[in-house]
Formats: sequence, C-alpha cells, structure tokens
Amino acid sequence: MNLYLRLLWIWLHARLKPPIRLGDTIEMRLRVWPNDIDVIGHMNNGRYMTVIDLALIEYFTRTGFLKVIVRKGWRPMLGGSMISFRRGLKPFQRYTLRFAVSCWDDRWNYMRFEFVRDGRAMAVGHAKGAVVGAEGIVNTAETHAALGIDQRSPAVPASIDAWIEADRMIRV
Repeated sequence: MNLYLRLLWIWLHARLKPPIRLGDTIEMRLRVWPNDIDVIGHMNNGRYMTVIDLALIEYFTRTGFLKVIVRKGWRPMLGGSMISFRRGLKPFQRYTLRFAVSCWDDRWNYMRFEFVRDGRAMAVGHAKGAVVGAEGIVNTAETHAALGIDQRSPAVPASIDAWIEADRMIRV
C-alpha cells in the first residue's frame, strides 16, 4: 500500500509527458521518503528495485505498452536483476533515476538503471523482464509487433552479456 500513491502520481504525470520509443532513456527526479529507509538510516536495498517498478510504469505509459498489455491481458514480470550499490541515499535527498531498455532477445528485454545524485552513481544495475500471456511468456517479437516495432535489438552491452552468462551458470 505504501507505494500506491506514488505509483498513481508517476502514472498520471507520465501521461502528460511526450511519448518515447523503446530504447530511449527516461530520467525521473525522485526523493527518498521516510518509508524508503531502513534501520541504518539510508534507502533500503530492496526499495531500489521497487522504485524500478515505478520507472517501468512511466516507461510503459510513455511507449504505449501499458495500453497494449491491458488490452491483451498480458502481465509484465521481472525475470532477474543485478544491482551494485555504491553510496547510500539518505532521507529526503533528491536523486535522479535513469532507466532504459538496452537490448532484447527472443524472450527477455534487458534494462539498465542508474540512481544518481549530484552527478555520482549511487547504485547501478540491470534487470530483465518479459510479458506473460495465457499461454506463458510472450516472445519479444510479438510484444514489439504489438507496439508497431519491427527492429533488431541493439548490440548487447558487455555488462549485460556477462550477467546473462553468470545467470546461466548459477542456474546449472
């Protein structure tokens, strides 16, 4: 419940912003609220990924994908994430979240995110996500076609390639 108002706020504001295309980077200016912090006095490690969900709402809204998934009855799902924490974010500090879809394969869309304050990276990472329909995971060709996108994936960045390999190795 604690993020529903923030989610609604993000969604309403995203509707007023210009549309973007898959691959574009969005920047969200956010603040650390008291319910984001842990007993150590900085933003809770788990909260970072919850804030990524808010970025997804803006991204989905601005690309038009939110309308597509609602119309088709699809559900977005996170398939994994990797994050590196550099510095803590303290209560009431402002920060910028940079978020973009970097590349994709047949099954997953790979995203990059950066939490930045005063030009310094506070946390950086990647996530992979897909869409689930009645028959299971919907391949990216179908999801992208529903958006009117018919393009090849950009080159896979080295950091994502290494993460994919590490993910494969831990599942063996």
